[in-house]
Amino acid sequence: QVQLVESGGGLVQPGGSLRLSCAASGFTFSLYVMSWYRQAPGKGRELVADITTTGGSTNYADSVKDRFTISRDNAKNTAYLQMNSLKPEDTAVYYCNANFKTLAYWGQGTQVTVSS
Repeated sequence: QVQLVESGGGLVQPGGSLRLSCAASGFTFSLYVMSWYRQAPGKGRELVADITTTGGSTNYADSVKDRFTISRDNAKNTAYLQMNSLKPEDTAVYYCNANFKTLAYWGQGTQVTVSS
C-alpha cells in the first residue's frame, strides 16, 4: 500500500541543523511532485518547500529561503529537507506530501522542536 514515512525530526538548539527524510513506497515516486509542509501548534498547515519530479526546480516559503534545501533521490524513492540555521519559529510537525494530478498522499509527520 502507499506509504510516506518521515524521519529525522527531534529537538535542536537555535542555529542548529536537522535533515528530514521521507521514504516512499507503493507508488511510482518519480512521477510525483514532492513537498514538505509544516503545522505549528494553533496554526494551519503551510507549504515549506516543493520539488519537481526530476528535481530540476524547487520552491520555498519566504520564511525558510536560504536556510532550507529540498532534494530527492528517485533511485531511493526518498525526499529530503535539509534545515540549517533553525529558529524557534521553525518548531512544528513536518509533513511529507506526494502529488500527481488528482492523487495526493501524506505522511504521518515528524516533530521538529527548536529550543534552548
